[in-house]
Amino acid sequence: MKETNKPLASDYQIGGDHYRSKNVQPWTAMEAWMTPEEFEGFLRGNVIKYIARYKDKEGLKDVYKAKHYLERLVEHLEGSSRG
Repeated sequence: MKETNKPLASDYQIGGDHYRSKNVQPWTAMEAWMTPEEFEGFLRGNVIKYIARYKDKEGLKDVYKAKHYLERLVEHLEGSSRG
């Protein structure tokens, strides 16, 4: 079930613009170079990473980063036949 009128995860960045200022965002390159399953694993791994560390590192910012990767995972799954 797709949400309407919601920006894509690729349209914004949490915690600066160090990726948005690149001609190609790293996760766009990874998606092109990885299999769909590998890319899904990358996104899932980052969700886990940010949730696991939020109390010890950047607090709420890390929760927002986890949410951002989760939103990108949802978009990835919606765009695949497996979603």
